[in-house]
Amino acid sequence: MRIEGLPVADRVLVAGMGNLLRGDDGFGVAVARELEARDLPAGVAVAEVGISGMSMAQELLDGYEAFVLIDAMERGAAPGTLHVERAEVPDLDEYSKREMGGFVADMHQTDPAKVLVLGEALGALPEPTILLGCEPEGTDELEDSLSEPVAAAVPRAVELVERVVGELLAGDGGAGRS
Repeated sequence: MRIEGLPVADRVLVAGMGNLLRGDDGFGVAVARELEARDLPAGVAVAEVGISGMSMAQELLDGYEAFVLIDAMERGAAPGTLHVERAEVPDLDEYSKREMGGFVADMHQTDPAKVLVLGEALGALPEPTILLGCEPEGTDELEDSLSEPVAAAVPRAVELVERVVGELLAGDGGAGRS
């Protein structure tokens, strides 16, 4: 998977999001933990934000040039399928001040769309923002481990994040700087 037309970024935030007590919803956190053990290039920060949208917003305020958000994402594919896409920057005119205020009030438990809206409202959401998701098998039951297909996707996701970060650091799909 390659994302065309990426600008050069010197500072990249990679954030793993999810609830570790909801089975496959913990995918993003599992990937972030694996990435934290890797020797990533200078300028790349990894954050494990769990379900706290406020933590993610605070991380974004540190001024990154690119953002990779990792989470379980339902797209109707087979469990364990990875999805990579450029996030669409939200149009703030679609949200009332009351709605955005509601996002802030409920940022202790949120979804990626609300994080993107809040990041944009704060002027902290970088372009590009890349979403890396994994199709979950189950996120509704109280479960502290990933399903077999999602657990098997974690190492593939780590490699994919490293490739995307390399493209971001090199700009326009290059090999990356070390």
